[in-house]
Amino acid sequence: MRRDELRRNVKNMFAVIKSGGRQYKVSVGQKLEVNRLPFEDGAQIRFDEVLLIADADRSFIGAPFVDKAEVLATVERQARGEKLIVFKYKSKKRYRHRRGHRQELTVLSIDDIVAEGKSLITGEAPKAKVAPAAPVETETVAEAQTESSTEE
Repeated sequence: MRRDELRRNVKNMFAVIKSGGRQYKVSVGQKLEVNRLPFEDGAQIRFDEVLLIADADRSFIGAPFVDKAEVLATVERQARGEKLIVFKYKSKKRYRHRRGHRQELTVLSIDDIVAEGKSLITGEAPKAKVAPAAPVETETVAEAQTESSTEE
C-alpha cells in the first residue's frame, strides 16, 4: 500500500468510544476533551468500550461493544473548560442566583485504533508507548537524615 493510500485510509477510519457516560467519534491523530480521568500527563490509556469501528473497506459494529477492540490514547494535559454561568430567576419574587461552573477536563491525543489485536493503521500488534521518566534526585531523604545525624 502506498503512503497516499495509507493517509486516505487513516482519514476515513474512525471509532466511536464510550467514556464517562458519553460517546465520542474519534480518529487517529485527533485531540479530544473528555471528563477528568485519573491519569498523569504522558500516560497511555486504553479504551475498551468501543461501540463501532469504521474504515473505508469494512466496519465492525458492537452489540453493545466490539470484541477484541480498543482505542489507544495519550494524556496530553489536564485542563478546565470555559466558564458557564448558571442563572436562576423567578419573576416578581426577588429571586436571582448567579453561579459559575467550569468543567474539569482531560485532553487526549488518539494514537491508534486496534481491532482483533492488530492496528488498523499498520496492520501489526500495537506497541506500548513508554512514558517519559521523571527526573531523579541524586540525594534521597534517608541519606539526608543519616548525614544530619552523623554530623551531631
